[in-house]
Amino acid sequence: MRMVARLLSILLLVLSLAGAAFAVEPSEMLKDPALEARARAISRELRCLVCQNQSIDDSNADLAHDLRMIVRERLSAGDSDAQVKAYLVARYGDFVLLDPPFETKTLILWLGPALVLLLGAGGIYAAVRRRPAAAVETPLSEAERQRLAEITAEDDAKPDRPMGRQG
Repeated sequence: MRMVARLLSILLLVLSLAGAAFAVEPSEMLKDPALEARARAISRELRCLVCQNQSIDDSNADLAHDLRMIVRERLSAGDSDAQVKAYLVARYGDFVLLDPPFETKTLILWLGPALVLLLGAGGIYAAVRRRPAAAVETPLSEAERQRLAEITAEDDAKPDRPMGRQG
């Protein structure tokens, strides 16, 4: 039983790594190892426009394949890493970068999460402030205590009724 569990664990680990391992196909790879390393580094910084939460290096989407090929073509043509990224940004916008620059046009990307958090905290604060105050318990007056004592004495004096229909 222990051996089966161990084999299943290994199988799950291999399967979880398989998607990323096979995203870059052997036919895409450049012959020059230095250029291929640069291409892989750039690909890890570019967003798959289909998957959106994956780099093109990890994605199996057709568009990610096309973008990986563009990166390799530009590097083979002699472009620097910055020129390759600038080419893709000019074509697809800052959204193609997994880490967009901090500029006026990308402020919403950088400040949006903090703004949503602040608005949520403000909403919770406003809701708490609008909630009615807890009822204040006031002690019973002497007349109320006497009436309560009379009611409980009457209940204590009544014989217990059997369960069932009461009336």
